[in-house]
Amino acid sequence: MTSAAHPYSLPKEERLHGKKDIETLLAQGRFRSLKGIRYCLRADNGLAFSRIMVSVPKKLFKRAVKRNLLKRRIRESYRLQKHLLPEGRGMDILFIYNAKTIMDSSEIFSLIGRILNEISHETGEN
Repeated sequence: MTSAAHPYSLPKEERLHGKKDIETLLAQGRFRSLKGIRYCLRADNGLAFSRIMVSVPKKLFKRAVKRNLLKRRIRESYRLQKHLLPEGRGMDILFIYNAKTIMDSSEIFSLIGRILNEISHETGEN
């Protein structure tokens, strides 16, 4: 689809939005965590592409500037590494930032890469 024309883009259709879709992810998804980032995964969303959602709790970071910075870093890391996920098998992923300190972009990049590798190995076995 659009990922063929621009493999490193993150269009709106690849972002998880809508109350019904989010409720389905939270009800049917499996939660895992990896060193400061929790994620919820729903393996089959019925689409040919994966969708993501990023959350940074207000409880950890009161200022919107810091929350938005972390969300941008997570989305950018995902955008550059989404090719690690299996193609043609759409899944919904929710990333929740859990660390009490602000990680560098490189740390977030490597964590997201490890998470996407785990997801691709996990779904590849099924």
